This record gives sequence, structure tokens and C-alpha cells, in this order.
Amino acid sequence: MTVNSVLTPSMSSSNSMSSGYCSLDDESEDFTFFTAKTSFFRKPKHAPKVETKEDEDRGTKELTEEEARQRIQEYNSHVSENGMKLSSDGSYNGFIRVHLRLSRPVTVKAVDSPAPDGQESTCSGAEKRTSFYLPCDCVKQVHISSLTSTREVIQGLLKMFTVLDNPCKFALYRQTHRDGQDLFQKLPLWERPLLLRLIAGPDTDTLSFVLKENDTGEVEWHAFSVPELQNFLGILEKEESERVRAVELKFAVYRRKLQEALQRHDPQ
Repeated sequence: MTVNSVLTPSMSSSNSMSSGYCSLDDESEDFTFFTAKTSFFRKPKHAPKVETKEDEDRGTKELTEEEARQRIQEYNSHVSENGMKLSSDGSYNGFIRVHLRLSRPVTVKAVDSPAPDGQESTCSGAEKRTSFYLPCDCVKQVHISSLTSTREVIQGLLKMFTVLDNPCKFALYRQTHRDGQDLFQKLPLWERPLLLRLIAGPDTDTLSFVLKENDTGEVEWHAFSVPELQNFLGILEKEESERVRAVELKFAVYRRKLQEALQRHDPQ
């Protein structure tokens, strides 16, 4: 099910985003969360930016205003709705669709049950949390600016679903379809997804975005508590035992078929 999320500039959130696993320092974010619509545009920067070699290596090269205008016209000519719009400051905004393919449960704030009449809740001081699996491959359509970074898209998506987990546990991937195969490439945190969308065009086979768990090698394991790490070990041990059983069953079938073939060949 696709949900449209409309974003407006100059709105900021006062809600901190503490992790379900560890404490997370508050960051300066230009996000806000609403039940129906979500806005997480970055405020446009009017001051000119001095380009450096380091900046050139930190993402896709920015288009000039004229290049952006031409590409936006071409992009909009291929879509019937949700086109891109160029702003007076040279930035532009538009929609991207993000597929959520998370194999692990996420942590969210639990909804407290109403207290009986005449009684007050005794656990208001402690934040209740619960975990659940998001629907498989659900799609979120979000409206972002050309200034919105990958990091901000991830943080905004987590806020849409009120996920309390540390954003560093997730990554945004670009998915391309080539030679009958789906190829995935993790986007740097400073990359600008809307720029990639504009350059690639509206064809989702050429480019689509997927939110997944971060690569194991880049997870900050020190951010987890000991009970959580023990829980991960339990999950891995369970997956390992299931995999071992599957392999044993596979070779047991091969052995039976081989014995049957040998019997047919030499009954003695």
C-alpha cells in the first residue's frame, strides 16, 4: 500500500529520536511528524557554496539550473502525476518511492491501554516499547527536496513509522535492473536521492530506492546493550540450526535416491 507524504520547508521537529537499543544523541533535523502527512525538507540554503574536491567526491555532481530545468521538463513529460517542480532558489522538489524490505523487527513506542475509571497510570514515567515486523516490501512515497540527503530520508522514514531504532542500523539502496537481475548499491549518507531520480528518469527499472538493514560490517555494535547482543546471538543460532537441518534434509534425499538407483542397477 502506497502512502503519499507531502513535505513542506521550514518545519522542524522537537521530538528526539532515541534508539530502541541505545541512547542516541539528538541531532539538528528539519523534520516534523504528522499522522497523515509528513514533512522533512531541509531548509533551502541561499548562501553560495564553495565547491571543493572533497565535495565533488561526496556524491553525484549537481546540475546547473538550466540543466535541472531541461531535465525536469523531460521528466514531467513522462509522468501523469507527481512531477518535479523547480523553485526560485534553484532547488527543486518531487516524489520518490521507497520500498521497505526489512528482515528484522523494528522497535516502536507501545500504545498504553487506557487506565480504569478513577485510576491513574503508574507507568507514565517509563517509556513502553514493542517490536514488530513491517509489512513485506511496503512502499512509502515521499516528497523531498533536491537538498534532502540520504541520511535525512532514512531518518524521515523512521519517523513516519515512529521507529525508535538507531538510524545507523538502516541504509538506503539504489536498485537497478540489468540483464534479468536486480543489482543493489548502498547510497552514501550525503547522496541526494532526488537528484539521482531526476538523472535516471521516472522508470523504476532504471532506478528504484530500497530501505534495508545496514551491512553487517558497518553496524556500530557498541551501540547495542549486552542483552540485545545476546538476543542477536540467539537469532543467529536459530537461523544456523534451521540452515543445518535444511542441508541435512537435502543430502538425506540425495542419499535415498542414490541408494534406490544403486539397488535398481545391482539388486544383489
